[in-house]
Amino acid sequence: MEPRNFDGGADRPRSAGAGQTGRVIVIGPYMRVRAGGADAQSESHVLRNAEARLEEAAGLARAIDLVIADALVAPISQIRPATYLGKGKVEEISGLIKSLEVELVVMDCALSPIQQRNLEKAWNAKVLDRTGLILEIFGRRAKTKEGALQVELAHLNYQRSRLVRSWTHLERQRGGFGFMGGPGETQIEADRRLISERISRLENELKKVQATRRLHRAGRQRVPYRVVALVGYTNAGKSTLFNRLTRADVQAADMLFATLDPTLRALNLPHGGKAMLSDTVGFISNLPTQLVAAFRATLEEVLEADVILHVRDIAHEDAEAQQSDVDAVLRQLGINPDDSGRIIEVWNKVDRFDSEQREELVNIAARRPSDHPAMLVSAVSGEGIDALLAAIEERLAAKRTTLDLSIDAADGAGISWLHRNSEVLAKELNDGRFDMTVRVDETKRDIVVNRFDAVPHHAA
Repeated sequence: MEPRNFDGGADRPRSAGAGQTGRVIVIGPYMRVRAGGADAQSESHVLRNAEARLEEAAGLARAIDLVIADALVAPISQIRPATYLGKGKVEEISGLIKSLEVELVVMDCALSPIQQRNLEKAWNAKVLDRTGLILEIFGRRAKTKEGALQVELAHLNYQRSRLVRSWTHLERQRGGFGFMGGPGETQIEADRRLISERISRLENELKKVQATRRLHRAGRQRVPYRVVALVGYTNAGKSTLFNRLTRADVQAADMLFATLDPTLRALNLPHGGKAMLSDTVGFISNLPTQLVAAFRATLEEVLEADVILHVRDIAHEDAEAQQSDVDAVLRQLGINPDDSGRIIEVWNKVDRFDSEQREELVNIAARRPSDHPAMLVSAVSGEGIDALLAAIEERLAAKRTTLDLSIDAADGAGISWLHRNSEVLAKELNDGRFDMTVRVDETKRDIVVNRFDAVPHHAA
């Protein structure tokens, strides 16, 4: 459904199939940008951005199979403490809800418990804000034990502040911690006590799972494989790129948050080396803070990564805004998005440009500073993948030392140690000795030099 601007009583056609149940209205209550002044934006630019934001919110709703009866922008000049929207808009939307006979309203903003409760009273319908909607999606997408625990923990913390006696109209619905569930017990204090107990149990379970993940990570660190992590805005094409780079079959769909749990696969580099490639959950604007905290352990693959690929949907009209949102989340995780030695910017979906647009894009990329290059790729067609792999290999090699050494062919233990603890670039048998060229981490450089009389490699 095309999003429309709803600014004070415009005539609105009734959507087809309004008698159906389980459908929703998506509302974008976005602040107006006042005209005039040096920093003011044009009206068309503001509307385009608002519509893009609303379409994203509608995409979030569709991601959990909600049927959208209507989607509209409701411009506001200020946020009302009681209902977020002004009284007039609340009444107008109330009439729309009755005419379309919907049961759920999605507000693309963060509502306080009071605002949510008051809107539900005024509209006689369940109201879900952006945080609750994203939590619902994560709850359905999480497959691993850790992912499920983290989602439930974030959801319980979110619900604990929203226990109110007035939500009795939900009692006929099923149980569970999602928005489709009823309030359960009517005694709020009992609910809060039970939720707090469940939160404590979840936190203890998460500590055990995280300890196991640390053991797995320590095991990988003993193997000379570096970690490359994919990050980016949701639906930027990370999973498609992951599949292209690793020949894997991770779910890749034109859907927000199609991938939630992290996936690791071996990545073959151009000159025979290997790395581990990690696909992570997509970021999004206004990502709930409790989700950033809850998924910090899942995102440890990003924190520990040697190279981070920031995948951007360069064909999206809000590509620049999406980049800012991803940079903000990286900063929350303690990662400097301007670290050119660690982060490679990948401009994905170049196949969606015609020849003239592509030439302009190439020129824009060429004008970027040499220490902040942009790799133009198409994860669908494979364009630019070889150059990206070469760039990854170059970044990884910059953090390692290449050494030459000669070892007796009978020293099986030493040869085995080198294969386990370094990247063997060349190996040639001459007069009963192996002449080897290896690449090692700085942490193991002195060991190789002292044990095998290795010397710095000099290319021919």
